[in-house]
Amino acid sequence: MGIKDWPADQQPREKLLAQGAASLTDAELLAIFLRTGSPGKSAVDLAQDLLVEFTCLRALMQADCATFTQAKGLGNAKYAQLQAVLEMARRHTFEVLERGDVLTSPEATRAYLSNQLRHYPHEVFACLFLDNQHHILKFEELFRGTIDGASVYPREVVKKALEHKAAALIFAHNHPSGISEPSQADKLITAKLKEALALLDIRVLDHFIIGDGKPYSFAENGLL
Repeated sequence: MGIKDWPADQQPREKLLAQGAASLTDAELLAIFLRTGSPGKSAVDLAQDLLVEFTCLRALMQADCATFTQAKGLGNAKYAQLQAVLEMARRHTFEVLERGDVLTSPEATRAYLSNQLRHYPHEVFACLFLDNQHHILKFEELFRGTIDGASVYPREVVKKALEHKAAALIFAHNHPSGISEPSQADKLITAKLKEALALLDIRVLDHFIIGDGKPYSFAENGLL
């Protein structure tokens, strides 16, 4: 039975229109993206097979072109379409942040940083450079490392902050393991960066760790 023959309230597209995208399962969302299934399988069935094959939605969305296109029902066109969707999401969240104070848009800040950093298989340390009204001046990825960590140099962070004439910074880095809890090394480098920047009266507003689920906030957990 094709999806069009299902009750309307069970069809992914109709369910999205009636209840919103958040009401859909991963398979239902993916089915809307796929649009069609394969012989003997609905788009939802195909989506469920792909989630099993890739183990989760995140892994599917982070797959490179070669891996993505090896899966049944996927090809270069679908890969290009997915990359376009992901880039639109990044740009949308950045535009939301650009229009206001990042501290009044905490969820947009988290979403943007997650979109930028979550897909990397290695650690990446980045900064949001802000003016004295907490408007974004620049987002920049500063350091890259292995899956075990990134070397972060306070002198380089200070140099970039001065270059962008920043009054405040928000740090972010990803944990490829998916575990967003900070390590002792994360805590130590954050303290060193805060101390170095304080000498120039540049404030550190937060440090987010991007893993699976909600990013970890140093500020919200009393670590700044």
